Amino acid sequence: MKSLHLDASELGLDFNAALKLATAIAEHRLGDTTMLLSWYDRERDVESPAGVSECHEGCATRGSWDYALNRGARLAVSFDAGRFYFCFL
Repeated sequence: MKSLHLDASELGLDFNAALKLATAIAEHRLGDTTMLLSWYDRERDVESPAGVSECHEGCATRGSWDYALNRGARLAVSFDAGRFYFCFL
């Protein structure tokens, strides 16, 4: 999976704005049929799919990242050193 790391702290993006930007980037790079597989919001400590990190306790890799890798994700867009990330197929 290719990763794109963005420092957008000066833009003051919230989760929804970051998701919109990440989706636009994914559609531009992967095409209109791209699909969001997983995401993580460090500020709220929530991820999707829910519960995928339960079996990753003590691991450096979050479950949502591992979930995307194991399902063929092609692009991850990360904001502000992992504050948010979104993985796309």
